[in-house]
Amino acid sequence: MSKIKNYIESNKERFIEELFELLRIPSISAKSEFDNDVRKAAQLLKTHFLNLGLDNCEICETEGHPIVYAEKIIDESFPTILIYGHYDVQPVDPIELWDQDPFDPYIKKTKIHAEGAIFARGACDDKGQMFMHLKALEIILKNDTLPCNVKLMIEGEEEVGSDNLELFVKNNKKKLSNDIILVSDTGMISKTIPSITTGLRGLSYLEVEITGPNRDLHSGHYGGTVANPINVLSKMINSLHDENKKITIPGFYDNVIEMSEDDRTKLNSSPFDINEFKESIGLQKEDGEIGFSTIERQSIRPALDVNGIWGGYTGEGAKTVLPSKAHAKISMRLVPGQDWKRINKLFTDHIKDIAPNTVKVKVTEHHGGQPYVAPTDTIGFKAASKAYQDVFNLEPIPTRDGGSIPIIALFEQELKSKTILMGFGLDSDAIHSPNEHYGVSNFLNGIETITKFHYYFKDLFND
Repeated sequence: MSKIKNYIESNKERFIEELFELLRIPSISAKSEFDNDVRKAAQLLKTHFLNLGLDNCEICETEGHPIVYAEKIIDESFPTILIYGHYDVQPVDPIELWDQDPFDPYIKKTKIHAEGAIFARGACDDKGQMFMHLKALEIILKNDTLPCNVKLMIEGEEEVGSDNLELFVKNNKKKLSNDIILVSDTGMISKTIPSITTGLRGLSYLEVEITGPNRDLHSGHYGGTVANPINVLSKMINSLHDENKKITIPGFYDNVIEMSEDDRTKLNSSPFDINEFKESIGLQKEDGEIGFSTIERQSIRPALDVNGIWGGYTGEGAKTVLPSKAHAKISMRLVPGQDWKRINKLFTDHIKDIAPNTVKVKVTEHHGGQPYVAPTDTIGFKAASKAYQDVFNLEPIPTRDGGSIPIIALFEQELKSKTILMGFGLDSDAIHSPNEHYGVSNFLNGIETITKFHYYFKDLFND
């Protein structure tokens, strides 16, 4: 296996520069003005697939952004690994908080990454992590024969809900048939302590619009005589949590599968420094649902958060206006037992029920996905564990992730196969935030670990 490390060491500058080329493309799926850039990123990935010598490389059109597919079938009797990732990225707002252009990648040393980290939108989520798989395949194909058949499905809509990927999967079950799905879009405990994500929270994402008067009004002429939509919306949002930080939507917790005390103890035994957690995000005190630790709050408990709120005049200077409308984008992270479509309905019914009759309420559903829990006794988990041990000299710790990858639960439902979540990001990487970054060593160690996974999966599959 030393040839893997040697190849990475000899080619690491090229690997990074090739990743930089992809990171320079502003493939923001949420904004239509970047549609051409999203397609440009898809085309670049297809070029990489062709250069690797993969077969059936194609850009698969959808009603939204395209899916890039490729495969290499060595032997029908060999196990097949389906690699999933995404090339789209989050918007960069607020742009003024970035130290440099978010689409002009550069390497800078940080407190955690003394060897340097790659700064750019998408560096960790998910271009950097997805790109590790391409380089792992390069290592194998340049030095050996693939131990497993491989299929790659890289989408351009993960950050906006994967709506069109769902239809693609349902319509291409034979094409996508596999023995294991491999994904790198999660994280690990620290640079030196590896972990394998065995659970993801689900997601419900909605937008609330409150309308009062039929136009913006002069706050002097009308203030105190009509309901202000911003005031109303703020009061409604405040009521969504009680004094114990529990969500007040009726029926919200009805189907939650509670974790046993033994499993909670194991979860809380994972290495986690609450002081480092607070320091990394500039807080003096953590917050959350009473009766649960921070590590539990961010992984096995539901959450409801306002992601954006606006209305009225927010420009420079003063404008004494009483707004006609107020808006809020709200996400709910869900845990096993909760169905995102049911939660959407519960939220919608509740928000309309608590609104006063002085305003009108409109709720728009954006996207969502189911929670996911993976077993730890599968061949895939064992192969991943062996690969991590080789690279980090430590057995990886099973963890639950607070984030969501909406399509993962659907994979199991439609393709009848398990997913292994081999992530290499860190909580401090600022994904979805200004100055997103990804450690150079995490990137290179990830390539090595993924390469070894292919060999171990084949060995264990044949045992």
